Amino acid sequence: MNEGIPEQLIRRLSDASRLVPLALLAVVAAVIYVWRPLFHGLIYRVAYSPSLLILVGTTVVAGIALVFWPRMGEDPLESAVTKWSILGTIVVAALVLSVAYSIPAGMAEERSLAQDATADAEAVTDFPTVNEENPRIVPEAVANVQTKGSVSYRQHELGASDIARTEDGRLAWSYPIQPGPFQVRLSGHQRGVLLSDMTAMEDREMQAFDEHEFARGQAMLFHRSADWGLKKSDYWAQYRDDPVEFVHDGEAYMAFPKTGHEWRLTPVPHTVPVWEGVALVHQDGTIEHFDADEAADSEVLDGQRLYPIYNAQREAESLRFRNGIVNQLPIVGTFEGVIEPAGLPSGAGNEQPFTIDLEGEEMAYVMAMEPYGQDTRGLDEVWFFNAETGETVYYETGGDTLLGPERATDIVRAEDTRTDWDTAGSDGEFRAVEPVPVVVDEELWWHSKVVPTDNSDVTRNVFVSAHSGAAVELHDTEAVIDFIEGEDVEDIDEAEEVGEVGTEPADEEEDIAYYVVITDEAGEEVDRIPVAAGEEVTIVDDTDDEATAGD
Repeated sequence: MNEGIPEQLIRRLSDASRLVPLALLAVVAAVIYVWRPLFHGLIYRVAYSPSLLILVGTTVVAGIALVFWPRMGEDPLESAVTKWSILGTIVVAALVLSVAYSIPAGMAEERSLAQDATADAEAVTDFPTVNEENPRIVPEAVANVQTKGSVSYRQHELGASDIARTEDGRLAWSYPIQPGPFQVRLSGHQRGVLLSDMTAMEDREMQAFDEHEFARGQAMLFHRSADWGLKKSDYWAQYRDDPVEFVHDGEAYMAFPKTGHEWRLTPVPHTVPVWEGVALVHQDGTIEHFDADEAADSEVLDGQRLYPIYNAQREAESLRFRNGIVNQLPIVGTFEGVIEPAGLPSGAGNEQPFTIDLEGEEMAYVMAMEPYGQDTRGLDEVWFFNAETGETVYYETGGDTLLGPERATDIVRAEDTRTDWDTAGSDGEFRAVEPVPVVVDEELWWHSKVVPTDNSDVTRNVFVSAHSGAAVELHDTEAVIDFIEGEDVEDIDEAEEVGEVGTEPADEEEDIAYYVVITDEAGEEVDRIPVAAGEEVTIVDDTDDEATAGD
């Protein structure tokens, strides 16, 4: 009987040892659940990324199975080495499989997204009418310098800016007044929001709503942050957009557009991003989740942007797949109707999609699209995404050639040779920034702003016609509004119409590198000067003794 006691004890210890991994697994699962917002990015991506699901899912399942698998051999150390070797082999195989599968799954995702984008999109023959009272006059960089230089908070700072609508209907750059130092982020609170008017060159208004703190806010750490509360209250959504800080009936709010994903099974299993609605954060810490219809009907959210910019951008980028996957593949594809977002000039200070205000105080995201893979800056289509509903319309240029934002910015600099421009290879004093599309008399214009390199102010606004290349300089807010309303330049004070002086590549003619093309105010070509290779060109303004030279 005494001889059986050690054997029973050993058996019990062996049984208990098998419970240790199970207990550890339960502890790990409990920790992940309690701190689940910290793991949101990884868990969400694994759940909605086929390739990551293959890699991580296979690794986790194999790892758990090997932990509970009986010992392989008599020696515990040798068994552990064997199990690690098996797990390593499985991980490598899963990695190869996930990489291989990501290629067709990625193409299928782009194709499905392109089909979704075009299914309900409406082709229009006229550009949507813009809101003349809400031009984007002040660039973000200028607003940042002026706003941050006008406020003083000892323990707070202004966070990243976004575009919001004020209570009187104007567009403004909005900022969270968030905790600054690390110690304050641990215990302090976001101190309301600040709005800086973007629709005026002079006498710009700034409003600080900083009397009441947010119980959950930005830059507040861990469970006290708005991000933590959002992920805990709706785990299966992504918050890829910056929040919209705004004020309604004197109370500050933050709205977070939500992006979700859904699985599609054909032609291979894949996922696509979809709109999941909006999360609204109150100052008392309450978080309301609205689906798309509820958000559109909300009085508090009326006029704000609700549709995720991320979704609009992804849909526009997927349009290269709208005529099929094979159509845009190298060698075998014909690239019929393949388009991509138009390029922006270096240092423009903004990116697509552009946010503008349409008639009826309805914000929209605009994507200017050009032919894919072509060495051109001309537009092929212009897409408008309703920022409140996600509905889309698009304008096809057809046989017309419309200038894109990059070419329009070149014209802004070319039409004014007296300005010391800050361009690649030179350290000038002024830049042309933030070209955004506007519609004047049913024609598309590119609205750029000229600012000093220190972003201290806006010196003038310049509009360039996407149809003719004609440029108009405007020097105050009233002139900008009058021009957008369709008044003739001759009838607008503080306005100046200028022609275009540009260059154009030469056809395959010997000894000619390019032509200098001069157009009048109407955009009509008045002269074309051939320039030989290596020849230096100097453009002189007869009204001023300054000149600009270049190779």
